[in-house]
Amino acid sequence: MARWGRRAVLVGAGALAGGWAARAWGPSLPSRAGTVPLGDADGALVLNDASGLSPTPVASHTVLVEDAGPLLRNKLLNEIEDAAAAGQPVAVGAARHSMGGHALPPGGRAVTFDNGFVEPRQAAGTFVAHAGARWSQVIAALDPLGWSPKVMQSNNDFGVAATFCVNAHGWPAPHGPMGATVRSVRMVTAAGEWVTCSREENADLFAMTMGGYGLTGLITDLEVEMVPNRRLVPDFADVDGADLGAALAAAVRAEGVEMAYGRLDVTRARFFDRGLVIAYRPDADQDALPPAPGSRWMSHVSRHIFRAQTGNETVKRLRWAVEAGIGPFAGGGAVTRNALINEPVATLDDRDPGRTDILHEYFVPVEAFGVFVAACRAVIPASYQELLNVTLRYVDTDAESWLSYAPGPRIAAVMLFSQEMTRRAEADMARMTRALIDRVLDLGGSYYLPYRPHATQAQFVRAYPRAPEFAARKREIDPDLRFRNRFWHDYLEAL
Repeated sequence: MARWGRRAVLVGAGALAGGWAARAWGPSLPSRAGTVPLGDADGALVLNDASGLSPTPVASHTVLVEDAGPLLRNKLLNEIEDAAAAGQPVAVGAARHSMGGHALPPGGRAVTFDNGFVEPRQAAGTFVAHAGARWSQVIAALDPLGWSPKVMQSNNDFGVAATFCVNAHGWPAPHGPMGATVRSVRMVTAAGEWVTCSREENADLFAMTMGGYGLTGLITDLEVEMVPNRRLVPDFADVDGADLGAALAAAVRAEGVEMAYGRLDVTRARFFDRGLVIAYRPDADQDALPPAPGSRWMSHVSRHIFRAQTGNETVKRLRWAVEAGIGPFAGGGAVTRNALINEPVATLDDRDPGRTDILHEYFVPVEAFGVFVAACRAVIPASYQELLNVTLRYVDTDAESWLSYAPGPRIAAVMLFSQEMTRRAEADMARMTRALIDRVLDLGGSYYLPYRPHATQAQFVRAYPRAPEFAARKREIDPDLRFRNRFWHDYLEAL
């Protein structure tokens, strides 16, 4: 049954979606050439994202809590009509965990979905979720029934539709991005139509929307595949850093492995020298699975060590010793699939107002991983950025999304940096990012788009060769460019 809600227009510079605190860096933040200038935001409604570096004045911010139905459709149509009358863009977000303004419409109408409606369809092996449902709400609905999302991001804070729109991957093996598990979506188009998109119906629009960053329409709900929840047991393998890609690829293809990831040593003295592969197989005991908890005790203990790494090589060495040595014993017991993925990113959140967490992600062909490690050793330590963590995941081929980052099997290297909130640090981060992207592109790899807009236009087109085709088709289906965000202005508008 639909839960009829309210429409709240938030006013004031402190109204930040997703609970992220405003950062000290104001709208004068220097940005890559081509970014929409922010101007003087005094007295304006300003939204930001997870980076804290994307303060963006918007005309309005509307929170919609209605379930997917005629009322929600009509409210979205009102947003589009009001935006058209004022000559403004529209962009939808949920948690706004992106880092480059991907859910922020400069001078436009920002919409936040905040509705956790989830309907399991056990006979079909799927669930239907409102676009704004968070993965924590999906797990809460599926877990009591013995089900689990087939692929989701590594944390549960994010919105389901947002995951589809950035085509995020996870660490269940041996799958591709989450979009591969979506059966269909319903969305409101720029023309005001409420359409269903799938591989059989409006197939091109479906493929464009998968990883299309909200530029093709406003998703209302999705049907997504699920799998049985299982009790899993981990296996730990210590490997040479250069061999980690091949070891991880072998692990996810091994019989019985359902989830797997890798880690690299980030201490400067042994930078990327050693790696760890953790692979999970079903336990022999699958009776009476316990409910999936939120953050487990190990996560909270790890946070203190994790955050103490900043500027402290001794703690980095300690952390690696714990993870590679003590970890397999302390955290090596059986755990359910849902418990592994039911972790909020806030568990490891940075609480230092002078720093911000910045993510990078690079997608490397398996056979080129050793060269990638050498490139990272040459580029990252030469900067003064604090690399706190590298997690490796396997991503299978994505031949569907128009902006695919995995045209073949890839090892995804997810890097978390702690960056000072200074212009010097931002300039250094931009320089380092471009150097890494060049190295990865030379290897036949790619980089992930939801993060800071430091890539050059040439790097973007080289990594995503269908981008000009995407931009051209976008102009055909949305001739007034009603759906726009900072990502469009930064990279696609010039194509």
